[in-house]
Amino acid sequence: MQIHPYPVQRPATGSGRQYRLFGLLALLLIGLGASIALHWNERLYFHLTHQWNVSAHDPALRWLPGYRVAIDARPIEGISRNLSAITYDSDLDRLLGVINGGPTEIVALSKRGELLERYPLEGFGDIEGLTYMGGGRVAVSDERAQRISIFQLPTLARSINVSEARFFSLGIGLNGNKGFEGVTYDAVGDRLFIVKERDPRQLYEVRGVAASLDGQLQLAVHDRSDWIASQVFATDLSDIHFDAETGHLILLSDESRLVMELGADGRMLSYRSLNSLFSDLGRSAPQPEGVTLDNDGTLYVVSEPNLFYSFRREEGQPEYHEPEEQQDEITKLSMTEKRHRMIHG
Repeated sequence: MQIHPYPVQRPATGSGRQYRLFGLLALLLIGLGASIALHWNERLYFHLTHQWNVSAHDPALRWLPGYRVAIDARPIEGISRNLSAITYDSDLDRLLGVINGGPTEIVALSKRGELLERYPLEGFGDIEGLTYMGGGRVAVSDERAQRISIFQLPTLARSINVSEARFFSLGIGLNGNKGFEGVTYDAVGDRLFIVKERDPRQLYEVRGVAASLDGQLQLAVHDRSDWIASQVFATDLSDIHFDAETGHLILLSDESRLVMELGADGRMLSYRSLNSLFSDLGRSAPQPEGVTLDNDGTLYVVSEPNLFYSFRREEGQPEYHEPEEQQDEITKLSMTEKRHRMIHG
């Protein structure tokens, strides 16, 4: 009988250990690369060095972590898709939004996300951004042409032709569908702030806008891109809002699902997430495209296709289904009646 020796298990060779170490190192490098690309490392650094040391009660801060959802992803009836940008009309105490990707329109919304009026835009390009400048005047940004068009909203809702607008262009680094994504206005400083979405992310400040429209040409353009390059940990920028109460900028990122507060000197001050894993939202905002604040400090966000969010710095249950009988008399007025009262008293 032939006896076969029992095979002896040999210890792992040095080359085997090297392969495993190489695989582990590759995974670590991939994770580090993803962290840098998505700015997770910058967000962690911000938490460790700044946000924990800032007072939530500082009146100079908007302090976005203190905001709680009041209306969570309400679909806007009458709008099916392509809702982009939002701004606050302080004269009529309403919100204005943009619909693009088909017939382009400005829409008026209540502060509960109800559709009130439509203003079809004729002859305009790829409108992505919108800001209210006061006195019925609005500015819109054309993403592809990197053009800012300024015009008066009519007293009665109707179509608005591009011939009614005055415009200026900043054809800097034209990049197709990754151009001007958001615009906001500082009435006291007579400044427009404009953000470019990505590749690269950019921020411009344009001074003397209203003065130039009134006949005193004095436009001055300042590149503030260094603010977002060093401070903003988001992969893109989808909208911007100037907070008149604090003098700060509120930035929105679609890809990173973040709302961020930037100081007057470009420093990152606070942020809150629109990802349900890190916030009080029932589901993550699918594609947040617009952000604004009203005179009461309520924060509004809109997301494609047609979702409406509001946030307040107070505790309480979401008011998604606010009863109609709780509306005040001014809210019940039509937009035409409101504008008539504003003009004639």
